[in-house]
Amino acid sequence: MDNSPQADDTAPATVPRGIIVLVGIAGIVVAVAGMKLIAGLIAPVFLALMLTIAVHPMGRWLRRHGCPAWLAALTLVIGVYGILVILFGSIIYSAARLTTLMPQYADKFDSIVDDLKHFLGEHGVNSESIHNMLSNVDAGKIISAAGSLLSGLVSTTSGLVLVLVVALFMAVDAVGFSDRLTALDRLRPNVSVALNNFAAGTRTYLVVSTVFGLIVAVLDAGALWALGIPLPLLWGLLSFITNYIPNIGFVLGVIPPAILGLLDGGWSKMLIVIVVYSAINVVIQSIIQPKFVGDAVGLSTTLTFLSLVVWTWILGPLGAILAVPLTIFVKCLLIDIDPSTRWVNLLIADSVRPDASAGPERHDDV
Repeated sequence: MDNSPQADDTAPATVPRGIIVLVGIAGIVVAVAGMKLIAGLIAPVFLALMLTIAVHPMGRWLRRHGCPAWLAALTLVIGVYGILVILFGSIIYSAARLTTLMPQYADKFDSIVDDLKHFLGEHGVNSESIHNMLSNVDAGKIISAAGSLLSGLVSTTSGLVLVLVVALFMAVDAVGFSDRLTALDRLRPNVSVALNNFAAGTRTYLVVSTVFGLIVAVLDAGALWALGIPLPLLWGLLSFITNYIPNIGFVLGVIPPAILGLLDGGWSKMLIVIVVYSAINVVIQSIIQPKFVGDAVGLSTTLTFLSLVVWTWILGPLGAILAVPLTIFVKCLLIDIDPSTRWVNLLIADSVRPDASAGPERHDDV
């Protein structure tokens, strides 16, 4: 009889951790590829969700004070539609004003390009290199690009229609969602807590970004008005919108007024615009605001910037605005929803809290 030790066939098989990591990475790659393919659907739907979350407290307040469900739902719909009309209307109007303004500076722009060619030629740059460098820079092409921008904004109408339709149904469903979460809390408390905290974090992020955006917009518009830059209110609006883009939003906002400063008053005025914008926006948007946002949503400054890069690559320009809420949503699904993974909060948060590994503090405000 063979008494040699044998493997226990009843012992459960274990999968090596390395295999689990590789499968997880492969799943992430497939998911990202899928999201990139349907970016035109994901971005508008998530925008509708974000706006519904933003206005949901109004409906909850009305319900608590005895208003019927249909009135609360109608209030949410009006709130979401009002935000969209103001946002898209302002953007399209601003782009139209820009296209009508640019032709006035066509001659000045061509003159600046000629001066730049002359300057480069005097400093040893051969004419062929100058031609290759500046052959595609002329006022006509800049004006044409501005017109293309307006056409592109108008072409987003189909996406806007999707946002409006989805927001309508979300607003109706949102009226009774608090009751559903209350029932869910008895069955799946971890899921309920994660969803509540996602809504609370998104709403806090929107409030913080809106407040700082208004501050930046007022300061920028006032500075541009004092400097005599055309359309200061338009560029203040642009500063407000780009404030929702983490870390580098002000860089996008300074380009148009800086170019107008160059056309209106030369290189010195352009430099003044850049310095003034940097003094205002770097301090507020890149130093003060990220601290408030990081503390509010539990994301470090580095992760916030990386989320901007990743979601812009996946979803396009709208992904830059939705980057932080989308990252909060992914964090909700992959980390906060499972007690065994909440230790990751210690690594991705802007500051360490004693209870970070236990998950975020619950916010019952959905």
